[in-house]
Amino acid sequence: MSGLKFDKRELGNLEYSLDREMLATDRRGGYMSTTIVCCNTRKYHGLMVAPIDQSDRTYVLLSSLDETIVQHDQSFNLALHRFDGVYEPRGHKYITDFEYTPTPTITYRVGGVILKKELLWIHKRTQLMIRYTLVDAHSDTTLRLRPLLAYRDKHALSKANMDADGRAYPIPYGVKCRLYDGFPWLHMQLDKEDGEFVAAPDWYYNFEYQKELRRGYEGHEDLLTPGYFEFNIKKGESVIFSASTDMMASPETISAVYEASLSRRTHKVDFLSCLEHSARQFVIRRPGDRTELIAGYPWFGPFMEDTFMALPGLTLTQGHKEDCIDVLDTSVRDMEASGLLDGRIVPPTVDAPLWFFYTLQELKGYIPEKELWAKYGATMKRILEVYRRGFSDEVRMHDNGLIWASAERPLTWMGTIVDGAPLTPRRGYPVELQALWYNAVEFCLAVAKKQGDKEFVKEWKDLPARIKESFIAKFWLEEEGYLADYVNYDEQNKFIRCNMTVACGLDYKMLSEEQVVRALQVIHQHLLTPRGLRTLSPRNVLYKSNYNEDQRSQDLASRNGSAWIWPLTFFVKACFDIAGEKYLPDAKRILEAFDDELQTKCVGSLSERFEGDPPHGPRGSVSHATSVAGLLAINAMIAKYEPKKSARKSCKSAAAVESAEAKPKRKCVRKSVKK
Repeated sequence: MSGLKFDKRELGNLEYSLDREMLATDRRGGYMSTTIVCCNTRKYHGLMVAPIDQSDRTYVLLSSLDETIVQHDQSFNLALHRFDGVYEPRGHKYITDFEYTPTPTITYRVGGVILKKELLWIHKRTQLMIRYTLVDAHSDTTLRLRPLLAYRDKHALSKANMDADGRAYPIPYGVKCRLYDGFPWLHMQLDKEDGEFVAAPDWYYNFEYQKELRRGYEGHEDLLTPGYFEFNIKKGESVIFSASTDMMASPETISAVYEASLSRRTHKVDFLSCLEHSARQFVIRRPGDRTELIAGYPWFGPFMEDTFMALPGLTLTQGHKEDCIDVLDTSVRDMEASGLLDGRIVPPTVDAPLWFFYTLQELKGYIPEKELWAKYGATMKRILEVYRRGFSDEVRMHDNGLIWASAERPLTWMGTIVDGAPLTPRRGYPVELQALWYNAVEFCLAVAKKQGDKEFVKEWKDLPARIKESFIAKFWLEEEGYLADYVNYDEQNKFIRCNMTVACGLDYKMLSEEQVVRALQVIHQHLLTPRGLRTLSPRNVLYKSNYNEDQRSQDLASRNGSAWIWPLTFFVKACFDIAGEKYLPDAKRILEAFDDELQTKCVGSLSERFEGDPPHGPRGSVSHATSVAGLLAINAMIAKYEPKKSARKSCKSAAAVESAEAKPKRKCVRKSVKK
């Protein structure tokens, strides 16, 4: 697969450049995010967005930094902002190049002046560094840098007020600012000793964030500037600007930190290296020995379900078992502290704790089974027991062995609220919940047998057969050849949804091989797109694609037609389980179809979901954990079935998904997954 390529001729085209965003994280919960032309289009954008305490809440401290080139008493503002529908200044017209690796780099040309800007977000520190290099100039040149501060929660907006402290307090080689008590000081410094800071506090009004307005939210903000830095810069000279919650001791320290951090950056040169880099951005290490997984940038935090779904793909595919174990350990402590393991609370989504077993199944290939059982066996058994006993009457195992889930609030991952009501309530027996339950029981039994836990095996060994018998009787639609989406006392819901894919692709399946093949044919026919699996068949009257950007339209489509990557992982897994290496060409085509997507929305990453209809535009969070994890998992499957030739090398060029053929390996199955 190819690497990242940007059309330099289009960088000045705002329709092109404002729709492409960049993201860098500090691996501690903070991030830098903006468009590739440094114009903020979301309230979540900012050059420094970081937590200020041990909570999950993050705050926009430094919103932007405006650069101005001064020559012959003429000023050329390189910034780009939008006010009341008008862009002013329009610094994007000076941009001639953008590069993403090893760190985001923008090149400006103003007459005979060529200025290069390299943005570097420092790992494990709340610190942004920007290195400016005057590549070419024919006259004396001055550079002016004006910071614009927000100091507010990333979900909120800043408004001009009398409480904000706009003063800048001198520190070595710069100033420090803090708009409100309770926030950290922002230390802004240069590695140039003769730089000057001109104090000129002022409010700038009505910055407009068009992405928020399109989503139907308030999108205007006021930002406070404490003044500006100004310094002369010579041809060939580089000057580093540092913004940090910690003061840097000297210009030499600033330069040393920058060079050391830049030298450790990986080069995102192709599809796989971009995905691997993106995967590492979701794993967050916080104070107090906490390691969490962010569900998606820029607005999501840690979610239990997303954590267990994405964790193997994000960590184990790169051999990072320590990260996987650390996140698992944090999650176990949280489940224990919340009362979930004792049944005192209902899980946020009813299947979330059962995804824990999916992660352990993948981890078993990286640590000894004995170690896994010793470390997590007690938790596994407690989770199974609490489902059997019941969290409440709303969520519990019935005598038929299936898990019942019915409550006023939505309990499955499809439980989006629209106009005050659940979009897809799915009360009763959801199909993926039963599949995960059966898989968890079978996996726990298999490990317990090998580790000699005879008491557990004796108590649980008869349950899987009961679950399987009830599941087939209630869910398998023999005439149609697929699984019902959910079943309750009143209905057997026959909507064709991606949820049944989980039952086809888990290690422990209740379906026969022939049933899996028939279900895969239906999934391929109705749900498969070049951007994942649709949540609902287009032939359903409730199907909605996603052509409007307002949040209500997106929510309506998200579970009734939008395509998601994560179910695609189980589709590919099921096809490999049936066809083995014969499925390799189709798996590669599925993976290759995402090649261009890495430079369409969030550079080097993948969106939460996509429109169900062509051209399958990206929607939701711009960098999503389950999406990145899903493709890394598929890549690992390809490598498994093609061990002598890595998936990185075998992927040659982007192509549409043409088929998902999967011919059975066993002679007893005469049907196959066909186009």
